[in-house]
Amino acid sequence: MPGRERRYVLDTNVFIRAARDSAFGEDLTRFHAAFAPFEHFAAVVAQELIAGARGLAAKAIERAIIEPFERRGRIILPSHAAWKETGAVLSALVSSGMRWPDVSRSFVNDILLAMSCREAGMVLVTENLRDFERIARVKPFEFTAPWPVPSS
Repeated sequence: MPGRERRYVLDTNVFIRAARDSAFGEDLTRFHAAFAPFEHFAAVVAQELIAGARGLAAKAIERAIIEPFERRGRIILPSHAAWKETGAVLSALVSSGMRWPDVSRSFVNDILLAMSCREAGMVLVTENLRDFERIARVKPFEFTAPWPVPSS
């Protein structure tokens, strides 16, 4: 029997691109079909998706994206330890030359998402490789660009 299949969390930018780009949306559908048993959803991503939606779009996001993961108990939440690690990573990045004005709320969410995935032992699927490479230099965690290949 092959080794344990990796578990994955999709970043907010993957869902946004899938909504805007039909070919990428089809790729996302194929990913869901292949990885459904190994896919989880991050509470940080829920917050970002809902915050960026307006009116009925927020309800549609909850119904189509978030609720299926909630029903299956596949939501990862940032623990107290993940929040503390987020602070430590941010402090290290600022100490190494990152300027406070360059620290956006979105970047803080990225660190929290990374630390949540690290703690849960999950691989983050993201298009934002640059920021996550910066984070991983301080606190290693696994991430990949879309789309990972299933284990054989």
